[in-house]
Amino acid sequence: MIRSMTGYGRAESVFAGKKLAVEIKSLNHKNLESSVRLPTFLTALEINIKKRVGERISRGRVEVNVRIDSDPGANGGDKLEANIPLITSYYAMLTSLKESFNLSDEITLNTLVRLKGGIYTSETEIAPEEIWGVIEGALNDSLDFLMQMKEVEGGLLYEDFTARLDTVTTCIEELKARVPEVVKNYQERLSARIQELADGMNCDESRLIQEVAIMAEKTDITEEIVRLESHIKQFGEMLGSDEAIGRKMDFLLQEMHREINTIGSKSNDLSISGIVIEIKTELAKLREQVQNIE
Repeated sequence: MIRSMTGYGRAESVFAGKKLAVEIKSLNHKNLESSVRLPTFLTALEINIKKRVGERISRGRVEVNVRIDSDPGANGGDKLEANIPLITSYYAMLTSLKESFNLSDEITLNTLVRLKGGIYTSETEIAPEEIWGVIEGALNDSLDFLMQMKEVEGGLLYEDFTARLDTVTTCIEELKARVPEVVKNYQERLSARIQELADGMNCDESRLIQEVAIMAEKTDITEEIVRLESHIKQFGEMLGSDEAIGRKMDFLLQEMHREINTIGSKSNDLSISGIVIEIKTELAKLREQVQNIE
């Protein structure tokens, strides 16, 4: 079943008194482009995470966010600490400014604790190799949730694709039925025009047949219809594939557009032109939707 490129997955775990959460968001993109946000002390794990994402996802912009918070219900965890040297420097600078500008404002505790970096959370750093197993498990779970959502959205796209393909197929049958009528109508119009110009004189029947044959050859769209039907069949088969086939579907739709444009350029019949416009409209909508397929 086809998969959408958009989706979201989230999973949590606990390690050393800390809550670990992995969130993954996937958006449309022509290639696979992944970005990872990690706590600074776990930066070395970015390559591992990107590799695991690449094993599950073929196309899209994937954003992975790994967050580690203290678990309020567990012992230990991060603690608040004061950066005394930094606060001392802040206090000296504020005192100097106060004296220089002859200010009456008081330097209070409330002022000091609001200064950037004065009060901070101390992280108990964990070696990347010690926590990788936990992150890997949460990452796999979040990828599972992501893939489930992508498949659900893919199912909705599948229904839209099949409905539009049915419409295109019906239009092609109308084209095939119309082609003989176009040749017949041309023959009748040409014969009537010759009779009118000849003013009742007998016209050369063989010459008339030759002209009709030339017109039929110039406007013949049999090959284009055959190729178009082949492309539609291939497209329908792709809809049942479990592989990433978004690029292939996009290429196939380009080929369909090429065939229908050729049909439109060959025809001088209003009915066929109307059918061509309807097919091109459906193909344009299909191609727009294909941009959402992995």
